[in-house]
Order: sequence, then structure tokens, then C-alpha cells
Amino acid sequence: MKKPVYILGIESSCDDTSASVICDAKVLSNVVANQEVHSKYGGVVPELASRAHQQNIVPVVQQALEQANVTKEQLAGIAFTKGPGLMGSLLVGTSFAKSLALGLQIPLLDVNHMQAHILAHFIKDDESKIPTFPFICLTISGGHTQIVKVINHFEMEILGETIDDAVGEAFDKSAKILGLPYPGGPFIDKYAKLGNPKAYKFTKPKVGDLDFSFSGLKTGILYFIQKQQRINPNFVEENLNDICASIQFTIIEILMNKLKNAVKKTGIKQIAIAGGVSANSEIRNRLQLAEKHFGWKTYIPKFEYTTDNAAMIAITGYLKFLNNDFANADVTAKARLKVTE
Repeated sequence: MKKPVYILGIESSCDDTSASVICDAKVLSNVVANQEVHSKYGGVVPELASRAHQQNIVPVVQQALEQANVTKEQLAGIAFTKGPGLMGSLLVGTSFAKSLALGLQIPLLDVNHMQAHILAHFIKDDESKIPTFPFICLTISGGHTQIVKVINHFEMEILGETIDDAVGEAFDKSAKILGLPYPGGPFIDKYAKLGNPKAYKFTKPKVGDLDFSFSGLKTGILYFIQKQQRINPNFVEENLNDICASIQFTIIEILMNKLKNAVKKTGIKQIAIAGGVSANSEIRNRLQLAEKHFGWKTYIPKFEYTTDNAAMIAITGYLKFLNNDFANADVTAKARLKVTE
């Protein structure tokens, strides 16, 4: 009988410290320590993030092993996020993973965070659908917005990407303009459910067929709110649900139009989403509707695999392990890393 392969994944690219143990593509544990410290600053403070990772990493890894009921000695390899991300945060995870792999004398597996968001779709659980190649993945998060053609596990091609800001930032900055707490994306989603998406019209940016731009939209929303508040200082409070619904409708329309263009261009009708913004209820609804309307086959990740988590790092490490694609001890963290690298 084949010996089970246990992989420990470590994720520390931004402000969440996470560790996960998987066994042959099945998640046994996925522990995430959120850093509350950033909410009062309205964004992630890199220096505070790396300090919090240093405090969290040992207990989080310990908890992941205990929850999985696995000892360190049973591990076959250690996967960690090499990049992209905040350099100070990445260094904590990289150093820890290297030391642990060296101490246990087991392989080290360096993982591209952006590839991991996409490869989270290959985690096996009872209700998961695994995409078949080739498929298109819309990767949407606070730092990235891109359409990726996934040819196989480790061969990907960027078809289009944002030329300025990421979609997650557009949600968070819009929320900030409305006086909502950070991170604001989930709040816009919550209030949008109660509002009229056609109440206010925002101009969609004009860029290439498969590229995105959100900076003009953010400015448009800011000017709109400022103008309305000059007329009625209580405009936001009185119309919050409608404003959120209209902002969300505009952003999701932009994403869906680009996906339709990608399907037209490639002829590929297998569509996946990945990244933090894929937790948004409206993009999930629209994709399910697209299955009926356009005959697409859509793959929507479970909520716990949308935001930064170590299960996606562990599954990517597992796939690399099967390929004997190991990292050297001199591997370094990279703050900037393309999904194709």
C-alpha cells in the first residue's frame, strides 16, 4: 500500500499567519491567526504584520499539527509562501520553514502565492468539483486582479490583468469613502444585498478587452459621494444600501464582461475564481447564472479557501512534491512574483 504523504503548509504573505496539514490532497487542518492590530489603521502596516507573524507562527504550526493528529516526524515535506507579498511577513514564514525542514531533514517546497490561490481548486473534499485542464481562472484579491489561462498545474498564462489597482482595493477604498470599517469589501457585500443595484450609475473604465482598471472608478465614486454630501450631509446614511449595491453591481459587471471576452477569445468554457474577493456573494451568484445562460462550467472555492490560507499552500506543495520539484536551502522570499514564475 502507498504510504500517505503529509505536507505542512505555511502562509505568511500579508497579515494572516496560517498553517495547514494535508494528506494526499485532503485537508486535515487549516489554522488561521488573523491580526486585529491593523483595523485601527485602515490598512495593513507591514512592520506590525511581520512582528505579529513572529509571535503567531510557532503556536499556529503547533495547533495545525495537533488538529491533524500528526507528528512532525510524519511530515514528508514543508511548503511555504515564497512570494508575492510583504517582504517582512514573507521572511518570517520562509525562515521558519527552512529551519524546520532542515531540522527534520525533509524536502522544502517553495510556493507561488498566486498559483496557490488557483490550485486551491485541487483540494479534495466531499463536495468539491476539480477543474479539468485547460480552464480560465479569474484571480481577484486585494493585491491582484487577473485572468489566467491554466494549462496544467504549473503552466499558466496571464491573459489580462489590472493596469493600476486591484479589485479588492476598489472595494476597500469605496468602503472607506462611505465610512465603513476595514476591510470594507465584506461590508459592501452585506449592505448591497438590501439595496437597489441600479440606483446610481458609475462609469466603467475603458481599457483593453481583457485588462482591468479600477483607479478611475474609485475617483468617480469619491467625487459622486462628495457632490451628494454637499447637497445632503446625510446622503450616505440615508442611502447606504443603494450606494453599496450600485458600487458592487458596477465592479461585478466589469469582472463578468472581461470573463465573457476571455471565453470568446479562447473558446474555453471552464471558469474558476480564486482569491479573497471570490468570497463576494454577487460574483458567486453571477457565475452560477452564467452556467445556465452561457453553458459555462464554473468552479467556486469554499469560503475558507478564498482568503489567504495555508491549505492552498499545502496543496500546491503536495503537487510539487509529486513532481519532485523541491527548493534548495538557499531559496529566498520575493515580494514581487508573477503567477507564471
